[in-house]
Amino acid sequence: MYTSEIQVRVRYAETDQMGYVYYGNYAAYFEVARVEALRSLGFSYKKLEEDGLMLPVLDFSVKYFKPAYYDDVLTIKTTIRELPQARIRFEYETYNEKDVLLNTANTSLVFINKTTNRPCPAPLEFRNAIGKFFGGKEL
Repeated sequence: MYTSEIQVRVRYAETDQMGYVYYGNYAAYFEVARVEALRSLGFSYKKLEEDGLMLPVLDFSVKYFKPAYYDDVLTIKTTIRELPQARIRFEYETYNEKDVLLNTANTSLVFINKTTNRPCPAPLEFRNAIGKFFGGKEL
């Protein structure tokens, strides 16, 4: 299992009339968390795209428990529980500064070959890098 954490501060423009973070903004927060999780493994979306891969979102699901507010510092924990093949699944937990769980979410993305526009396996280098967190599996 691989886990990473990032923090984001809620900006005023990200809140609604009730002063809560607008629900749609969480997708952007999770994207930041996902990009940084990959970066901490030594990979970037930019490099993957330069290497001829795309990672479109296949599905996205979120469950809200409590709201976040303007100027809150949120901690987003991102977890990958399975070795990626042609798909990679990310799970998220968002906490406020009092360590209260605000929501849980998940996204699944598919590795797509830019030339063929078809699903393809995750790059071997990527699978080997993340495999270290799954018992050191080299693929």
